[in-house]
Amino acid sequence: MNTMTNNSVKIKILLLLSIFLCSHSACEAKKDQYPFQDTTLSLEKRVDDLISRLTLEEKVSQMQNHSMAIDHLGIPEYNWWNECLHGVGRSGHKVTVFPQAIALAATFDKEAIFKVGDITSTEARAIYNQSFINGKKGQQYQGLTFWTPNINIFRDPRWGRGQETYGEDPYLTSVIGKEMVWGLQGGDSLYLKVSACAKHFAVHSGPEKGRHSFNTSVSDYDLWDTYLPAFKELVVNAKVSSVMCAYNRFDDEPCCGNSRLMTDILRNQWKFKGYVTSDCGAIDDFYTHHKTHSDAASASADAVLNGTDLDCGEHAYKALVDAVKKGLIDESAINNSIRRLFMTRFRLGMFDPVEASPYAKIKFDTLECDEHKKHALKMATESIVLLKNKGHLLPLSSKIKKIAVVGPNANDDKVQLGNYNGFPSKIITPLKGIKAFTGIEVVYAKATGHTSSSAENIKAALEIIKDADLVIYVGGITPRLEGEEGDAGRENVEGFKGGDRTSIALPKVQTDFMKQIKAKGLPLVFICMSGSAIGFEWEAANADAILQAWYGGQSSGEAIADILFGKYNPSGHLPLTFYKKDKDLPDYFDYAMTNRTYRYFNGEPLYPFGYGLSYTTFSYQWTSKPKTEYSQNDEISCSMLVKNTGNMEGEEVIQTYIQYPEGKGYPLKELKSFEKITLASGKKRNIEISIPVNSFAKWSDTQKKLIIPKGIYKIWMGSHSEDKKIISSFRIQ
Repeated sequence: MNTMTNNSVKIKILLLLSIFLCSHSACEAKKDQYPFQDTTLSLEKRVDDLISRLTLEEKVSQMQNHSMAIDHLGIPEYNWWNECLHGVGRSGHKVTVFPQAIALAATFDKEAIFKVGDITSTEARAIYNQSFINGKKGQQYQGLTFWTPNINIFRDPRWGRGQETYGEDPYLTSVIGKEMVWGLQGGDSLYLKVSACAKHFAVHSGPEKGRHSFNTSVSDYDLWDTYLPAFKELVVNAKVSSVMCAYNRFDDEPCCGNSRLMTDILRNQWKFKGYVTSDCGAIDDFYTHHKTHSDAASASADAVLNGTDLDCGEHAYKALVDAVKKGLIDESAINNSIRRLFMTRFRLGMFDPVEASPYAKIKFDTLECDEHKKHALKMATESIVLLKNKGHLLPLSSKIKKIAVVGPNANDDKVQLGNYNGFPSKIITPLKGIKAFTGIEVVYAKATGHTSSSAENIKAALEIIKDADLVIYVGGITPRLEGEEGDAGRENVEGFKGGDRTSIALPKVQTDFMKQIKAKGLPLVFICMSGSAIGFEWEAANADAILQAWYGGQSSGEAIADILFGKYNPSGHLPLTFYKKDKDLPDYFDYAMTNRTYRYFNGEPLYPFGYGLSYTTFSYQWTSKPKTEYSQNDEISCSMLVKNTGNMEGEEVIQTYIQYPEGKGYPLKELKSFEKITLASGKKRNIEISIPVNSFAKWSDTQKKLIIPKGIYKIWMGSHSEDKKIISSFRIQ
């Protein structure tokens, strides 16, 4: 072979290799490389080069969630809309499904939450990589931009979408949200594993009905004390790459065009550099529901000028071309948005060869691998909260030989998947989980529905329980009753409306049937599946044991059985207050925090925030108390010895609360630290706590800024918000 032929072969091999290595059509489209395809350049230079080659119309085509291909530059079609609330959602593939978000919060387990995010992003990458190999570009729910987590504050248990949040506390929400973002986005200095999104910004937590038109107006104190802290934590410290603005208006401006929220706070104060997407259809709401704008052109121009880069919708942003021509917005503002959008896609490696990104080689067979399924079970068991255990009924004695399992959620596999969910290959219901334990006879009858029953079903259930040693009623509600507008609440059922709840009470039909069980003198275990706090006063007083099991994901039934039979010692704690009855709640439509959540509620709860029992017991004692005085730049440092004083290994969630100086309208108490530890029987561990004094800052109406209140504080540690196992005080000068 002569030299010329040899060189020709080499060139052909190199050309084929470059095509193989390049995972995106941006690399394949041109033999002559554009600067934006040059991986040796900075991302900023590459993005600017790409933008310089786009027409106005092409730029606008990239600002809708379904972004069109630009073939002459090799820019592939892409759909930004994807979901991973508790595992990859809606992908069409069999995936690992973790417990619903509110249940994840109940674990109080930071490391485990991070792993949920990491596993989810691994499966997301596997799906994306496979879809690209299969040539399925631009399909919804196949991309790498995930609109998770939902860090709105669950201010009222009647909100149907509260199940998607991490509960009612800003600190807990901040910590868990940060871990989820870190797990999702990965730790590479350049590339994102996937893009996470903090939503819905801001002051948004119901009602579902009317969410496209309602206006919220809260005090500056409540804004900075309750509604903004989690967003600030995720933007400033977790470096979340995206934010979603909300449907509603705030102070009479739509959130997606809100100058205070979007421009002053998000962009200017917090220096957010990522992209902002609207909630789906929110820009159309400007002129169709809010009536703050006359048409799509004016609405879209206002949204972009206030930093909303992407329209999740099909109509509004198409008018941006006309808005530029009318002088409503300058093309430079369009460039700002396009720059943020393409920066995200470049950070996801969408314009680079496969070998460049550490995540582009994740294979499809990682879906539902054993490690992922094992973690789904771990999260389900850790999320379950033991609320009552009269006479130490649980774990169940070996003397129990026949169990009757009844109730609407005992064998309904879809209920435990929550909403915004994917679908696993196998779902273990409570009935299946309990039946898996050998040596016990298990009989089953549905008995009741969630909100209704028939005489025939009641009769059949009463027949099977008559010679049982124990009855387990698995009830609660369902994501078909509580959830997002359009997905839930379609049935005309008392206590529910449009996805929200009009009453927190457990549906009467369920309590009535449990009363019949109790009248027969049978031990009763009540297992409640829900995404929100239920007011079950009768059950709290009369059931022998109660488990709050949430919507526990694919392994919920196995987790429940493991706790019932003592294979796992329950360690879940409530991420929200369980109230007794509806009259304990303020007006649902009022966003003021007065008498809301454990931080401001003046009444007696059914179960307090942070509550959760164990099969063992723990003692606390100081090893180093806080100092008596601190300055505003200090950290509160102290330590304690925690001992397992019971007979079984268990996990304790050590919760630290602060009480502010009295008489100034500050929270009654506030979570400031938590740590989950495992201790064998008789073992002890020294736990050190460090809390920055600047985390106590509260809004001052007189100074118009956050200040650290001076005066005497109390600090206590325990297993829930009302458990003052050890207590001390200090002064801030």
